[in-house]
Amino acid sequence: MEIINTIVLGILGGPEIILIVLAILILFGGKKIPELMKGLGKGIKEFKNVTSDSEIGKEINDIKKEINSVTDNIKNSTKL
Repeated sequence: MEIINTIVLGILGGPEIILIVLAILILFGGKKIPELMKGLGKGIKEFKNVTSDSEIGKEINDIKKEINSVTDNIKNSTKL
C-alpha cells in the first residue's frame, strides 16, 4: 500500500488534487459526496476481505511473515 501511495502522491501534486476535488464537488454536489465516499470505503473493505480470504492472499501473508522473520534475524545478528 505504501508503494501505491508513493506513486499516486508522486504523480499528483497539490494543484492537481485541488482540481480533482473541485471537479467532483461540481459534478456530484456537496450532499452526494459522503454517500460516494461511504460506497468507496465499502468497496475497498470488501476487496481487502476477498483478497485476504483467497489463496493468493494467504500466500502473500506467509511471504510477509517469512520476510519479517528474516529481517528480525538479520537485525539480531547485527546487534551481536
